[in-house]
Order: sequence, then C-alpha cells, then structure tokens
Amino acid sequence: MNNLTRRNLILLATAGSLAMMLGAWGFQYIGEMAPCKLCYWQRYPHYAAVIIGLLALILKGRTLPVFGLLAALTTASIGVYHTGVERGFWPGPTSCTSSGVSGISADDLFSQIMAAPLIRCDEVAWEMLTLSMASWNAIASFGLALVWAAAVMRQPGK
Repeated sequence: MNNLTRRNLILLATAGSLAMMLGAWGFQYIGEMAPCKLCYWQRYPHYAAVIIGLLALILKGRTLPVFGLLAALTTASIGVYHTGVERGFWPGPTSCTSSGVSGISADDLFSQIMAAPLIRCDEVAWEMLTLSMASWNAIASFGLALVWAAAVMRQPGK
C-alpha cells in the first residue's frame, strides 16, 4: 500500500464498502435472502463510510478518513457480535433470537409469535468455507479499516 496515494486509499475504502452493500443487496433481492436485524445494523456503518469517503474526496483534512476508519471498525465489530450470536457464544437481541417461554400465557405467547420477525439473528442463512455472511463482513471490514487507517496516516495531497 506504500505506492497508493491518500486519494486512492480513500477511493479503495469507499468502493469496498459500496461493494459490500451491493453484495448484501444482491443476496437480499436476487438471492431472496431477507436480512435479520443484525444484518441491517452491519449495513448502516457501510452506508456512512460511502458518504464519508465521497466527502473525503472533496474536502481536505484528516477528520473524515478517521470517521471512515471508525465506520469500518463499527461494522466489523457488529459482524463479530453477530457471528457470536450465530454460534451461540452469547445471546443476541431478544427481538431476533429464540428464547424460553416459561411464565407466559398461551395468548401472550401467540401474540409474541405473531409479532416476532421472520428472520432470526441466531441462524446462519448462508456460509462459505464455514464462515457466515456476518463473519465475512467482519473480516472484510477489518481489511477496510486498515485501508482507512493508511489513508489517515498519509499526508493530505500525498
């Protein structure tokens, strides 16, 4: 990455987040795989990184690339959290994971079932090489964070 200019690094990081979003939309709209709540949470920092990257290409200074770095680290962290939920390492949000039903009436249980989201965060919808989409998002996003970090370290104009 030594030969890449700051502008090229910002372009690469921005394009990386955009590619992640295009992939997510492809799975959702072409592959008909509806995202869960945590999947949406992982998308928001990518949206922010694309906007930040576009602004950083216009405006000078180090602040925007730092925010791009933070956005990449945020989505990577959510991806790690989501992976842990999928693997049963820790509980996920109660609104998208399974839980016990003790101490609840049949009517209340039925109401909860009818109001529950259809997509669960604790089930792997797709995986490649034993890693889920959440895991791949975490890996790719940590890589994008490195690109943003390199852009932060470059002097503006170089």
